[in-house]
Amino acid sequence: MTPKNENEAFLQLAALCAQSEHCQYEMLEKMRRWQLPESEQAAVMARLTAERYVDDERYARAMVKDKIRYNKWGRRKVEQALWTKHIDEEIRRSVMNEIDDGEYLQVLRPLLQQKRRSTRAASDYEMRQKLVRFALSRGFDFAIIRQCIDVPEDLDDAEDELSE
Repeated sequence: MTPKNENEAFLQLAALCAQSEHCQYEMLEKMRRWQLPESEQAAVMARLTAERYVDDERYARAMVKDKIRYNKWGRRKVEQALWTKHIDEEIRRSVMNEIDDGEYLQVLRPLLQQKRRSTRAASDYEMRQKLVRFALSRGFDFAIIRQCIDVPEDLDDAEDELSE
């Protein structure tokens, strides 16, 4: 790998950021792998931020939306993912508070219905335990899991038919 100078690094990172959202931590890690001196890293990051190629708040909003809608993750798992990307706590808190509870329930209910159909259990108690463990592993809070599991299955099916 040939060493990059400040301008080459900026151009390559700007092109990368133009394709998809990235956070400051990802850009700094890339520059560290390129063995760019810290003074040049700081200059490149300042320029990327000033020209709005990198914006941690915008990145966090996009990540939260994608992880909940497409990956069907819960709040805890999303928040942990933001933490691993070194997103500032204030940004994490504000973005996580923007999550719509209605949309959140619309993600969990079908997920639990699908899991219920594909899971075998000897009793209702065992089925509930398996569903709770599954939803907890996806990062959902126990209170919201209980809210979805306590709804009888035939009521869930009736809601599905009404929404179609």
